[in-house]
This record gives sequence, structure tokens and C-alpha cells, in this order.
Amino acid sequence: MSTAPRQEFLRFLQQVAKAYPRRRLHIVCDNYATHKHPAAKAWLGKHPRITLHFTPTSGSRLNMVKIFFGIITRQAIRRGTFTSVKDLITAIQVFIDGWNERCTPFVWTKTADQIIPHTTKSQATSIARH
Repeated sequence: MSTAPRQEFLRFLQQVAKAYPRRRLHIVCDNYATHKHPAAKAWLGKHPRITLHFTPTSGSRLNMVKIFFGIITRQAIRRGTFTSVKDLITAIQVFIDGWNERCTPFVWTKTADQIIPHTTKSQATSIARH
């Protein structure tokens, strides 16, 4: 694995720790190897007020980043025509700027009690209704 993602994640942890110096922090992550790397574990061992929580491996519908990437794909990219990478990047930036201007919190349509039983790998199909 490249050291770049690992270093980037450690910089993120340091930035969050510095921004909230006197608070216990709970950070939700996916199961990307960088989040569980020995360097991250060592750093977290020295900063016990910060706890990582991992989404289930079969629970991509709980990963807000993946949800947002899906929104960008559906609303800004899928039906677009881009003559260059620069045009694609511009379209994504315009979409994100517009999203941020009218942003609202995501609203979960199911309770934790409805979601948790379906986060195990034994579940053959998704019950998510989008």
C-alpha cells in the first residue's frame, strides 16, 4: 500500500484532534485498510480520547461518502457529455458548489433498529428502498 493515503489519514486525525482539543471524538470509518493500519492504531493508542467506529463490511449503504458519490454520479455525471477531464472536473465542482449552497442534512428513513439486523453478511439481498 502506498504511504500517501496512510499519511493523509493521519493528517486528518491530527487536524480533527487539534480542532477539538478537549472533547472525546468518535469517528465513523469504512473498512479501508488505511483506517486499520498499524500507524493509525499507534497514533490512536497515544490519543485515547479518539475512537474509530467501523461500518459493517456489507453496509455500504451506511457509508455517507459512497452515498454522496452516488448522488454526484446520478445528478452530475451519468448523462453528461464531457470532452475532456477538465470539463468533467468543472461539472463536478459546479455540482458540489450548488450542493453546498442548498445543503441540508441527510434524513435517514429507517431507524437503527430497522437497519442493524440487515448489516450482517448472511443477508442475501438488500432491503434498502431508495
